[in-house]
Amino acid sequence: MRIRATVAAVTGALALSAFAVPAAQAADSVSRADIAHAWGLSTAASGKSGFRPATADTAADLDVTFSDMKVNKSKNIVVGTTKEVAIPVTYTLTHAADLDMSEDNFANGPLIYRGSSVDEPTNVFISDDPATCTATSTTVASCVGTIYLRPGDGDLVNADAATWKAGGLAITADGDETVQGDLGTTKVQRYSKLTVNASPEPVKKGRTITVTGALTRANWDTGKYAGYTSQSVKLQFKKKGSSTFTTLKTIKSDSRGNLKTTVTASADGTFRYSFAGTSTTPAVDSAGDAIDVQ
Repeated sequence: MRIRATVAAVTGALALSAFAVPAAQAADSVSRADIAHAWGLSTAASGKSGFRPATADTAADLDVTFSDMKVNKSKNIVVGTTKEVAIPVTYTLTHAADLDMSEDNFANGPLIYRGSSVDEPTNVFISDDPATCTATSTTVASCVGTIYLRPGDGDLVNADAATWKAGGLAITADGDETVQGDLGTTKVQRYSKLTVNASPEPVKKGRTITVTGALTRANWDTGKYAGYTSQSVKLQFKKKGSSTFTTLKTIKSDSRGNLKTTVTASADGTFRYSFAGTSTTPAVDSAGDAIDVQ
C-alpha cells in the first residue's frame, strides 16, 4: 500500500498523499477510515489522518505494542526500475487480553518510513493487506505481513536509496489506533548491473587483451538504468581449471559508468568485473567471459 509521495504536516495532522491512488489524486490525504477500509474493516472512524497521534480530540490509543520486527529477513531491499518487490516482515504483537481481535474489528500491519519520527515521516509504505497473526498466548501473537514497492508506478525517487525505519500500525473498526516507530532499520538500494567483455578471442600468448564493461544502476527518477560513475571496480581472472577468481587490478568507471583496461594474455581462463557496492547500491559481479590463449 503506497503512502508515498508528499507527506506534509497540516494543522497537527499528516496529509499523506498518493495513498493507493493515481498520481493525479496525490493531493488527497489518507485517513484512518481509508486504511481501515483497505484492510477490510467496516469503520465509523472519522476522516482524520491515519498517522495522527491520539489526543483528547482524536480516537484513543490501543493497548497494543510491536516488537522483534524483522524486515526482509534482515537483508537490504534491492529495487530495480519495473519489477514489484515484496518485502516480508515478521514481528510480535502484544495486546490487551480484552481486545477484540476478530477480523471485522481489528487489523494491524507493518510499515517502513523515512523521517525524524513515524508521526512526521517524509515517506511511508505500509502493507497492502493486514498482517496474518497467530496467537501464542492470550495477549501475544506472532505476525507476518508484506510490504510492496512498485518502482514501475513511481513509488521511489533516487533520494529514497537510504536507511528506512520500521514501524507498525494497529487499528479497530471504531477508529482507535496505535502507531509505533523506531522498531529497527532497513536499507533500500538501487539495483545494480555489471557487464564484461574480453577481446580479441582467441588471442596469442603475450598479446594484449582489452577488457571492457559497464556498471549501471536503477535510476528511479527516470525509470531507466544509468551509468554509476567514478566507482572502483576490480578486474578479476580465474585460470582454466580453477574455482577461484584473483584480482588483477582495480579501475574506476568513467563519466558514463563504462569500464576499460588491458592485460597481457598468459593463460586460458575467465575474466569478470567485481563491484563491492555502496550504501545506496548493492555489490554485483559480472558474468564471466572466457578467453582462449593460443
